[in-house]
Amino acid sequence: MSERRPDPEALLERARAEEAKRARGRLKVFFGAAPGVGKTYAMLEAARELRATGVDVVVGYAETHGRAETEALVAGLEVVPPRRVEYHGATLRDFDLDAALGRHPTVILVDELAHTNAPGARHAKRWQDVVELLDAGIAVYTTINVQHLESLNDVVAQITGVRVRETVPDSVFQQADEVELVDLSPDDLLQRLKDGKVYVPELATHAVEHFFRKGNLFALRELALRQTADRVDAQLRGYRREHAVPTTWPVAERLLVAVGPSPYSARLVRAAKRMADRLHAEWIAASVETPAGRRLPADAQDRVRQTLRLAEQLGAEPVTVSGSRMSDELLALARARNVTKIVVGKPARPLWKRIVLGSIVDALVEGSGEIDVYVISGEPDTPRPARLLVRRPGPTDWGPYGVALGVVACCTAIAWAAFGRFEAANLVMVYLLGVVGVAVWLGRGPSVVASVLSVAAFDFFFVAPYFSFAVSDTQYLVTFAVMLTVALVISGLTVSLQARAEAARQRELRTGALYRLSRELAGTPGVEDLLRIALRHVVGLFPGRAFILLPDPSGRLTLRGAEPPGVVLEEREAAVAEWVYAHNQLAGRGTATLAAAAALYLPLTASHGPVGVLGIRPSEPRALDAPEQLHLTSWRRARARRPWRSSGRCWRSRRRRRRSGSRPSSSAMRC
Repeated sequence: MSERRPDPEALLERARAEEAKRARGRLKVFFGAAPGVGKTYAMLEAARELRATGVDVVVGYAETHGRAETEALVAGLEVVPPRRVEYHGATLRDFDLDAALGRHPTVILVDELAHTNAPGARHAKRWQDVVELLDAGIAVYTTINVQHLESLNDVVAQITGVRVRETVPDSVFQQADEVELVDLSPDDLLQRLKDGKVYVPELATHAVEHFFRKGNLFALRELALRQTADRVDAQLRGYRREHAVPTTWPVAERLLVAVGPSPYSARLVRAAKRMADRLHAEWIAASVETPAGRRLPADAQDRVRQTLRLAEQLGAEPVTVSGSRMSDELLALARARNVTKIVVGKPARPLWKRIVLGSIVDALVEGSGEIDVYVISGEPDTPRPARLLVRRPGPTDWGPYGVALGVVACCTAIAWAAFGRFEAANLVMVYLLGVVGVAVWLGRGPSVVASVLSVAAFDFFFVAPYFSFAVSDTQYLVTFAVMLTVALVISGLTVSLQARAEAARQRELRTGALYRLSRELAGTPGVEDLLRIALRHVVGLFPGRAFILLPDPSGRLTLRGAEPPGVVLEEREAAVAEWVYAHNQLAGRGTATLAAAAALYLPLTASHGPVGVLGIRPSEPRALDAPEQLHLTSWRRARARRPWRSSGRCWRSRRRRRRSGSRPSSSAMRC
């Protein structure tokens, strides 16, 4: 293993994170696949070991379920008296947050992180109590099952047929300082159920017939193992980034497939999908935006977008990076993401071009080091064009070339004034400065013209015999060659840096827009204000029109907000929105579903299902073609939906109560 000097920015970021955590308590989560695997038992054992070393440990709340061995572990620890609440004639025991804060131990045990608190508590959920304890500087040990993670709620419901109502935001789980997986095989867990060590016999029989079927336990166990593995992988990547480890550590297989304008790219993506399935590995589809790629014709750029979209549909993570050399960017991305295998297509250039201009495959193989490179061939999905032509957008604009000629003339005037008082090398610097200015302001074509004209002007005016392109001293031929080469290299590098700076500026604008949206939504209580803010930001990022449809009391979608106002939906467009709401899938413009629609429709989804539809009708037809744009809209709707998610749930809860005449539950009372 070789380590290099850490990145100063990474060290600064780490220092800031550690400073923020210094006054905050540490969170340790005992994580399991299902009830009964032994999370509470493991937590209590860890607490007793801490107390034996002199640490102040108390039990804030522990759910023993009447298990004798678990109660024996609690008996030797200090317990915060529970809060007792009278509700509907029954006495409820719950965690007393104020008593725990008053006691202020070093470590406190709070079982069942996803639990819903009894009525009258300061917080609706126990995980909110834990966050307050952490903010007070108290370390917390807690337990949670995989089915209680909010992002997996739909997956667990699909596997088990049981919708888990108590969930914990993934952000709380991700902020844990330590996660300990408490694992138990399905056979051992089912035996514990039969022995009455999880539920009483009556409940155990019902549980085995429903949630605790053996197939469900296998699936839940795999989910728990994958969540833990993902967390460990994130920690590994953080360590490699902080310590500037340049090599790949192949602890888990991860593939990267290079996507380009070639018609072979779709076949490469499918081959990478099959390879990833065989290896049970994650995979990334990467496209590199280079200055040459931006000059490709529209159909070639469309092919890249379509291939990235195909990769996303097959389960890949689409990534687009910018750079001057495709091979360098692919290798940098591969090392940053700990990729073990790179999949590329066979070079299509003739041998002489590969020798003169170089080959991406050769560069990848040469610089890959410990990363395996797979070169795949095949037939294209569509007839391959004879060659990829450079885009020619109509008649050439000769204005920048005229300006370049004027800059060279100005440099010649300055050099003429200095001629005789300065060496010839200094006059060359004047021309090089002009070439840099042309490259910065006018682009590649005018800078190349300026480079050639600068050499010609220097020869004509300042090399004997003067006012002639003849050269009396052959040494000046070397000067001309070096001058032209340096001028072309400087102009090329300047244009390339400008392109990368522009790409970085665009990403910074998007990041800033997302931050402003999140900040405004966090401080806005009303649904109508939320809609207005979200729509304003969407239109700011995707110029055009945006609108939101929400269901009315009858369940039919109605237009609740638009930016700018005055949007009228045709019957066909409304039908597309209804389909998106019913199927919880995006459709419309730029997708493969109902692509004839005038707008892109995205479902606004909460943990319990869709709550509305966001429509985007961009003024630029290709504004949403790139997959990263769809990811951006998906992130925005995920952030925008959360503030009104609880209000939508409460509205439905009140509606059900009015119909049935039942009394409100604790969660309904909070609504």
